[in-house]
Amino acid sequence: MNESTANAFTALGLQELIASAATALGYEEPTAIQREAIPHLLDGRDVLGQAATGTGKTAAFALPLLQRISEPQTEGKRVRALILVPTRELAMQVAEAVHKYGRLLHVNVLPIYGGQSISVQLRALRRGVDVVVATPGRALDHIRRGTLALDSVEYLVLDEADEMLDMGFAEDLEAIAAALPRERQTALFSATLAPRVKAISKRYLREPVNVHIESERTAGGSKPRVREVAYLVQRPYKSTALARLLDMESPTSAIVFCRTRTEVDELTETLGARGYQAEALHGGLSQEQRDRVLRRFREGTSDILVATDVAARGLDIEHVSHVFNYDVPSSIDAYVHRIGRTGRAGREGIAITLAEPREHRLVRNIEQQTKRKIRIETVPTITDLRERKLALVRAAVEDAIRDGDLDSYHTLVELLSIEHDIVDVAAAALRIADSGRDGEREEIEIPAAAEEKPGGKRRAPRVQRPSEDMAKIYIGLGRSSGIRPADIVGAIANEAGISSKQIGAIDIADRFSLIEVPTDEITAIVKRLRNTTIRGKKIGARRDRRG
Repeated sequence: MNESTANAFTALGLQELIASAATALGYEEPTAIQREAIPHLLDGRDVLGQAATGTGKTAAFALPLLQRISEPQTEGKRVRALILVPTRELAMQVAEAVHKYGRLLHVNVLPIYGGQSISVQLRALRRGVDVVVATPGRALDHIRRGTLALDSVEYLVLDEADEMLDMGFAEDLEAIAAALPRERQTALFSATLAPRVKAISKRYLREPVNVHIESERTAGGSKPRVREVAYLVQRPYKSTALARLLDMESPTSAIVFCRTRTEVDELTETLGARGYQAEALHGGLSQEQRDRVLRRFREGTSDILVATDVAARGLDIEHVSHVFNYDVPSSIDAYVHRIGRTGRAGREGIAITLAEPREHRLVRNIEQQTKRKIRIETVPTITDLRERKLALVRAAVEDAIRDGDLDSYHTLVELLSIEHDIVDVAAAALRIADSGRDGEREEIEIPAAAEEKPGGKRRAPRVQRPSEDMAKIYIGLGRSSGIRPADIVGAIANEAGISSKQIGAIDIADRFSLIEVPTDEITAIVKRLRNTTIRGKKIGARRDRRG
């Protein structure tokens, strides 16, 4: 943003007008991918770049692109640059970035993607645009309609090439390439250089310069930006372990990756019942629903995104502090893409993987392939969680003391101290505050999980098992009915005649709740609860079909 910053970009060969656009948008100095790629692209060379998202690669290809097309055409306004990306979200983000970089050059940029009115795209194409940012499917649709002419394209970019191939766009890319001039400059960027990526690079690039950017380090150069940790957890305890880690880590925002849509939906409900603002993102959502979920996540209205790999492709959200792998990813590439969602724009990030004991070797394989250390740690205990929560309460109290404005509470404290010890008064106030934060949630101890030894054997850890086999009761009331854990415990204890200590975990969702009770008593408990009401509403109890 100052003169020396602009000079750092002009030293790469960029014109002052373009360099100033980069610095005005917050780049204090060129990133590694920008330093390596920009000079070659300005020289007209094809570039094969390997760099993760969040390393500044959009500017790495956009800035030289703008400089090379900034000279006016002699005939009409035709498309001079085509940028292909895997998803509509990335198309919008890249188009916005190119527009900002090229604003002073009066460059017209058009994003083309499915889910947008095609008539809007047609009008823009008829008026003429300089740069098109498109998903392969919609670009090919326009080519076949005769509404997107590519015969004047001088500059082609394949961004997130590995993801485009994973999403099945190989044939679309082939058809688009056939419509492009042979004499053009091509840049291909990918987080990984899988064999299929190398194969298409040989087809589309001519004597490319290879640019490989290793994982960047922090200012001190000693620690990676993303801290990678794995926890060994037995499958029945994974959702509890995830919730506990969320409680311990207190992420500003997090993405939780799951393998299936069903797992995404179930985990979203579970986290919602524990008080988290979690949103599901998977292929079963309509485009309108998907846009709404992503908007809430970007704006901070929701703090956790539970997603499948396919649904999360192309996301470019800078503020993600944590990534959780609910299962060990099926491939090294998937792992790299997932953890690339955190540690963006110079921030530090944390990537946490929940692995079953039999998956321990997969974690070690990822560690060897990525050449990054993944620490194996123990899931925090209830005591660890309690200490963490008390530390948060202490910090909140200290903040309140520093802020002052406590006069209205002094009189109440003085009155209470007449009849009670002042330390007891303070402790009671803290307990009330702490229970409000917890939502009266009961925690269960998570058994330690041992590493599985070669041959499929593992030494079982010595843990204290629950004394009773538990099953779940479903009731048709949830948060939207104003129901609280205490209401549920009271109803079951009073109507079914069992001790509140026999009641296990309580998960409250928006429209229903799940309660753990002893398996051998569940039939009798359901029968006694059949006509029971909470807050004047029938609870409609039955045994949960999944439990």
